[in-house]
Amino acid sequence: MCRFAVRLLLLSLGIIVGLTATVGPAGAEALSDSIEREAKAIEARMLAWRQDIHQNPELGNREFRTSALVAEHLKKLGYDVRERVAHTGVVAVLKGGKPGPVIALRADMDALPVTEEVDLPFASKVRATWRGQEVGVMHACGHDAHTAILMAAAEVFATLRNDLPGTVKLIFQPAEEGLPPGEEGGARLMIKEGALENPKPDVIFGLHVVSTGRTGTIGYRAGATMAGSDTFRITIKGRQTHGAMPWRGIDPIVIGSQVVLGLQTIQSRQVDVTSAPSVLTIGIFNSGNRSNIVPDKAELEGTLRTYNLEMRDFIMRRMKETAEAVAQSGGGEAAVEWISDGYIPLVNNVALTQRVLPTLRHVAGTDKVLEIPPRAAAEDFSFFAQQVPGFFFFVGIISSDVPAMAAAPNHSPRFRIDESGLLTGLRAMVHLTFDYLSGTTK
Repeated sequence: MCRFAVRLLLLSLGIIVGLTATVGPAGAEALSDSIEREAKAIEARMLAWRQDIHQNPELGNREFRTSALVAEHLKKLGYDVRERVAHTGVVAVLKGGKPGPVIALRADMDALPVTEEVDLPFASKVRATWRGQEVGVMHACGHDAHTAILMAAAEVFATLRNDLPGTVKLIFQPAEEGLPPGEEGGARLMIKEGALENPKPDVIFGLHVVSTGRTGTIGYRAGATMAGSDTFRITIKGRQTHGAMPWRGIDPIVIGSQVVLGLQTIQSRQVDVTSAPSVLTIGIFNSGNRSNIVPDKAELEGTLRTYNLEMRDFIMRRMKETAEAVAQSGGGEAAVEWISDGYIPLVNNVALTQRVLPTLRHVAGTDKVLEIPPRAAAEDFSFFAQQVPGFFFFVGIISSDVPAMAAAPNHSPRFRIDESGLLTGLRAMVHLTFDYLSGTTK
């Protein structure tokens, strides 16, 4: 078989991923102009979707209204839509008019148990039950914006379908912020239920709006970008006695206090802080109910944040050994329990990051695409990026008239989005998709 025939066969099977010159320079410029025109045209509807979703937030695994809104929109655009993935997730596929790779784009849909304090005409008044307590519900982390951006991108792809050199898979994910007790969900369950299969993407992209960046800016990092997050509980067992006679019992409060101090020596004396940062925080210390009783037990809870799996495993092991040894030295017992499966570190594929940087600079301008330090927050996009090469970036949403230090952080009841920043996110997602599928660099 001649080389030309072999190439035709490979193209027909969709194997050639590095499609280079599907269009010439003039054609690429015309396509870029079309993307800009379509993105601007849908901006108002994107903001309307965001405001509607913001006013009607839903907690993890309960995103029934949001997922229905998304699915209906995608079906009208001609996507092959699969619903109820990981309870309320939506996966949609659109084949372009030209052969090429498969790219996945992900947006999270869930809100937080936070009572909104922002004075907006579309502010949330929703109440719900979370862990047995009545709480306010708010999109305090921008997932309403993420969902609206990907809904808008879906329409741009459908409009420009004939020019799309490959296949786009859209993943609208529930429960990124965490799960109701005893339930499965989030990225792990979506993967388990086949969100990355049929077709399997070659790469996956995601974004997050952040109140640490000015509107119009894009933040990125190659390699370890966001921390892995694990939650633990340490139970110290002592022996109850009268507070006036502590020698007749075993004081779990004293032992627990020593455990807290001992755990900090793992961070300060046992971990190579020059290789990667880590954070170990005790946030809860509960014990006793009277001032004159040495109680039977103490319970500590906290969080561990790490940027690589080897360090995570090491710190977990040393925490167990330290707690048990300290408790034994005081005559008590300690049990370390990891009370959630945790999120692994989010690692951006280095080669993919370098490949997409020219596109981001084309979208936002070279001076507005900024390399950022690792973030201590966690993201379960990390599980998607563990399966296929991934790139996750950050879109600034602080208005220029707001002092940087005055901007409320993500997860705050006062978190506010400058909506003009959403267009930057939309343009970035669409240009990244077309450029990756066509093998184009700006």
